[in-house]
Amino acid sequence: MTSHEQFAEDLALYALGSLSADEERLALERHLETCSSCRRELEQLRGDMGLLSLSTVGPRPPERARRRLMAAIASEPREAVPQRRPLWWLAPWAVATTLAIVASVLWREDASLRRQMGSLQATFYEQQQELTRAREVVATLVAPESQQVTLVAAKTPPQPHGKAFYRRATGSLIFLASNLPPLPSEKIYELWLIPTSGSPVAAGLFRPDTHGGAAVVNPPLSPGLEAKTFAVTLEPATGSHEAPRGQPVIVGAGE
Repeated sequence: MTSHEQFAEDLALYALGSLSADEERLALERHLETCSSCRRELEQLRGDMGLLSLSTVGPRPPERARRRLMAAIASEPREAVPQRRPLWWLAPWAVATTLAIVASVLWREDASLRRQMGSLQATFYEQQQELTRAREVVATLVAPESQQVTLVAAKTPPQPHGKAFYRRATGSLIFLASNLPPLPSEKIYELWLIPTSGSPVAAGLFRPDTHGGAAVVNPPLSPGLEAKTFAVTLEPATGSHEAPRGQPVIVGAGE
C-alpha cells in the first residue's frame, strides 16, 4: 500500500473527526499541505457527509477506514442504561392489595350485619314474650271457664274493691283492685288464693297507687288448683308467704 493510498483511507476518519491518534492526524495534515488531490478528496468527503445528513444513502468509505471507525466506536465507554421494569410486574401486588381492602370492608360489613341481626333477634324475642303475656291476659279475662271473684269490705264508701279472674286449668290469675287505703309504714298488701282444701297459697305482693288502684298479673301458681275464695291482707314489708298473719282487707267468694 502506497503512502498516498494510506492517507486517502485516513481522509474519511479525518473528515468525521475520528482520527484520534495525534501522529496520524499530524502526518495527514502535513500531507494535505502538499497534496492537492487529497485536499479535493477531503472536500468531497465533507460535502458527501453534508448530504448524508439529509439522506440514508451516502458514499461508501474505504474498507480500512470503515473498520477503524467501527473499532473507534466500539472502544468508546458506554453508560449502562437502567432497565425499567414493565408496569405489568406490579399487577399481582395491585390485585393482592385490592383483594385485601375488599376483604377488610366485607369483614366489617359482615360484623355490622351480625350485630344488627343479633339486636333484631333480641327485639323480636322480647316482642314475642310481650305478645305471649298479652295473649295470656286476654285469655284469662275472656275464657268461659275463668272464675270471677269480687272482693269487698264491710265499710262505708268508698269501699276497697277487688276483682280476680282465675283459670284453674292453667293457673292464670289477673287481679285488679281499687280504693285500697294507703299502706302504713313497713307494710305491704299480699294476695292469697284460698283453696277448697289445704292451706292458703300466696299469690303476690303489691302496693297501690295514689288512687288506691293495684294489679297482680299471672303470679306463679300451680295449674289445677281449685280456688274457694281470694283475700287481700296487710302484711309486713317482706310479706308472709307461708300463711296470712294480718287481718283481711278485702275477701271474696267464687261466683
